[in-house]
Amino acid sequence: MATQSLRGLKIAILATDGFEQSELTEPRKALQDAGADTEIVSPKPGRLRGWKFKEWGDEVAVDQGLDDADPKDYDALVLPGGVLNPDSLRTQPRAVAFVKAFFDAAKPVAAICHGPWTVVECGAARGRRMTSWPSLRTDIRNAGGQWVDEEVVVDGNLITSRKPDDIPAFNREIIELFSHAGPEARAAGAPRAAEGSRPGA
Repeated sequence: MATQSLRGLKIAILATDGFEQSELTEPRKALQDAGADTEIVSPKPGRLRGWKFKEWGDEVAVDQGLDDADPKDYDALVLPGGVLNPDSLRTQPRAVAFVKAFFDAAKPVAAICHGPWTVVECGAARGRRMTSWPSLRTDIRNAGGQWVDEEVVVDGNLITSRKPDDIPAFNREIIELFSHAGPEARAAGAPRAAEGSRPGA
């Protein structure tokens, strides 16, 4: 059980149709349970359709349209997987720019399964130790990243995991890293994982 409080933090979850349902809903619940405010940001207005294993799942409401979303308003970013969702987002310049802004500002980013596709697309994989769904291994290596097969990897301000089975470890590291994500913590130079990459326990 997470003991860190994320009260006062505002977290963006970037997604569109075809997100893997558990990879959005479970991290979102963990963040909210820790006190964070979460917003689903999407280029598609209204509601998004989730993907649950091998069929369409539930819908979720979009909180903020991508065109109106300002990365400066958020303390951290979550990128759920699902093949359709990140494959669509990585082709949209506004979505790629949104993700890049978090890296440019050294804010935490957490990506799971196929979610790292947008990390690759925005140029932030270079020099990073990362994991993902295995089919992204070559993409990450071609982008200059070091791909490893571990349930969760923390490299600086980036957290990555492979698949829904890794969500408990993914959530644990999100809560830990995001607890250092607020402006007060950054201003005070709070300890972060940036001193070196570390795999999950």
